[in-house]
Amino acid sequence: MSSQDEQLPAAAAAAAAAPEAAAADEGMTWWYRWLCRIAGVIGGMSCAFAGLWNCVTINPLNIAAGVWMMLNAFVLFLCEAPFCCQFIEFANAVAARADRLRAWQKAAFYCGMAVFPVMLSLTLTTLLGNAIAFATGVLYGMSALGKKGDAISYARIHQQQKQMDEEKLTGSLEGQAL
Repeated sequence: MSSQDEQLPAAAAAAAAAPEAAAADEGMTWWYRWLCRIAGVIGGMSCAFAGLWNCVTINPLNIAAGVWMMLNAFVLFLCEAPFCCQFIEFANAVAARADRLRAWQKAAFYCGMAVFPVMLSLTLTTLLGNAIAFATGVLYGMSALGKKGDAISYARIHQQQKQMDEEKLTGSLEGQAL
């Protein structure tokens, strides 16, 4: 075996570990990650059906929005469920790259993809067809914000802010008295 052949399995193992490390760094739980993936698959299905329905018209903007929605469906399937695209050679590479993206990047990408057809043709079909794809972006965006803090830390922060406000108020009152 050559040195290149030895480096390929090591590189493949590092690439496989990278998505797990990225997901662990973001603090997404396993069930939330699956929720986002399932929402992406359902969003892809809704985009595909609504996009196909949008293409059955003579209005060119509706056809363009429908084609864009079907492209959105393909990208959602490719990124969230690469097993649905097993006959496409580059599907696993694209899915691995999408898994390395941060949650806010996925959120911006999915929401941007879902808004464009609505801007092209504002119809009920484009709104409903892109709603779940947009919701997938929102779910990723919420995970990028992080977990909600506990009540004790919020109470402590509130108490500190209250003390600072009181100190400022007493300081301004003392300055006015002089």
